[in-house]
Amino acid sequence: MEQIPFTTQGYQTLKEELARLKKVERPQNIKAIETARAHGDLSENAEYHAAKERQSFLEGRIGEISYKLGVAKVIDPASVPRDIVRFASRVVVENLDSEEQMEYLIVGPDEADIKEGRISVSSPLGRALIGKRAGDEATLQAPGGKRTYEIIDIL
Repeated sequence: MEQIPFTTQGYQTLKEELARLKKVERPQNIKAIETARAHGDLSENAEYHAAKERQSFLEGRIGEISYKLGVAKVIDPASVPRDIVRFASRVVVENLDSEEQMEYLIVGPDEADIKEGRISVSSPLGRALIGKRAGDEATLQAPGGKRTYEIIDIL
């Protein structure tokens, strides 16, 4: 069975989204469908069609999240050894071209948010960093050319 890695925070965020979809979004959408039905002819009722489309989206998202939570492998970043970069590692890297230092948390694709300093384990930079130690260099092919990063520290 496939397992999808999540940090504890990412898993909790997904659980909260599922609860919100089931307890808030779904009931609101059901009311919207009922209201639209009350307006009469459904064939030309844009509100009804929009609400049905939203229902389809909600049910799809609920199914997707339920699946992911069912196969999730939760990894607490605090429990990850700091000897090499791996999933849930917090790592400080320096771009050797610009000498700019950045700190990233390596997370699953569902949790990635570059603005928040979370990069996906499956991103080009994430893949380049995995398995490296402090002091190692990681080179990756970016759209603008090759980039090389030095791993300054694994926190």
